[in-house]
Amino acid sequence: MQEFTKEMKKTHTILIPSMLPIHFQFLKRILTNAGYNVEVLQSENTNIVEEGLRYVHNDTCYPALIVIGQMIQALKSGNYDKDHVALAITQTGGGCRASNYIHLLRKALVQAGFENVPVISANASHLEKNSGFRLTFKMIWQLLYAFLYGDILVWLRNQCQPYEIQKDDTKQVVDQWIQKLNMQFDCLQYMHLTRNLKAMVKDFSNIKRTNAKKIKVGIVGEIYMKYSPLGNNHLEEYLISEGCEPVVSGVLDFALYCLENVTIDHAYYQRNKRIHGFAKLASSYIQHLQNKAISILKKDGTFRCPDSFKEVKECSIDMIDRGVKMGEGWLLTCEMVSLIQHGVNNIVCCQPFGCLPNHIVAKGMMRKVKNQYPMANVALIDYDPSATKVNQENRIKLMLSNAKLMEDLYKVQK
Repeated sequence: MQEFTKEMKKTHTILIPSMLPIHFQFLKRILTNAGYNVEVLQSENTNIVEEGLRYVHNDTCYPALIVIGQMIQALKSGNYDKDHVALAITQTGGGCRASNYIHLLRKALVQAGFENVPVISANASHLEKNSGFRLTFKMIWQLLYAFLYGDILVWLRNQCQPYEIQKDDTKQVVDQWIQKLNMQFDCLQYMHLTRNLKAMVKDFSNIKRTNAKKIKVGIVGEIYMKYSPLGNNHLEEYLISEGCEPVVSGVLDFALYCLENVTIDHAYYQRNKRIHGFAKLASSYIQHLQNKAISILKKDGTFRCPDSFKEVKECSIDMIDRGVKMGEGWLLTCEMVSLIQHGVNNIVCCQPFGCLPNHIVAKGMMRKVKNQYPMANVALIDYDPSATKVNQENRIKLMLSNAKLMEDLYKVQK
């Protein structure tokens, strides 16, 4: 396969698969500022799955199938010059099959006749190097702020959109803030953080909303299925259409989880001797930024605050060992417990069918979660090529019916 070279930085368009609709708009701006020509793929149709099935075995993780299908479809569309296009995909380096997505993609490209299209591995583990693509310290710094801002925008949006009186008021505020923040990535400064967050909270609090009580539904699961509308069939929008308020924790928690696992490996197995100190330092700084955002939300008092990563992590006590760290590992279980402890008893757990790590920390933990929290109402939804949207939505509706019954029972007892 061809390497992405320094010369290609000026001549090639880099295609990125969609996952986080808000966050990836910041990602695109940051990469563009660094001199790359980037496009985040927005295509959504049933042909993506069919395209993926042509080149990826149907037993392989569903996110790999969707991502590869979306990329191959884009190359076949004729919208890009195949001699001046490259593909970028993240590579975790963990025990999950996600580390093999890049090899599956390259195999698919050869089979589809695009063997000369370079594939960029975006990773922080030095798994692969491309002479023409490098995540600099400045870019990583900017991405940190991008994910923080993206997490807060999603958190505030989900507390406004289900209650807005004027349709699309929330979307308008979100779009305005994406535009404002994108302009700041040219000269990102820590001192702007507090000012931005306070102004952001004020703008969302000015949205006219009803006082209607809605069922809160937490969303957890494998990272792609949890966040990607393409992967989970626009789950957040569906829940809002069903009269619910979706509750979704930030992607920054996953980054902190990965850093925490570095120190866990050092404590359990004496691995990562060189970098575990740096991982601790990086984690402390990210948590400092996260806590600053939470304190601003708390001081304003208009909106519910998310749990800090420290609080989420502490949910593992007497529940699951932190050595369970394949896939989303102990974080997934902790997210469920954290939601339940804050009154969000209704949870949709999204997982690719056959994803062994997430079946263990989701389905495998259900009995323990239920024993400790009898009010937990969890719908475990599998996503794969054969699972229909209707079937998935019917299972979610059943979970919502149980939620309403439990709510009515609580009112009677009260």
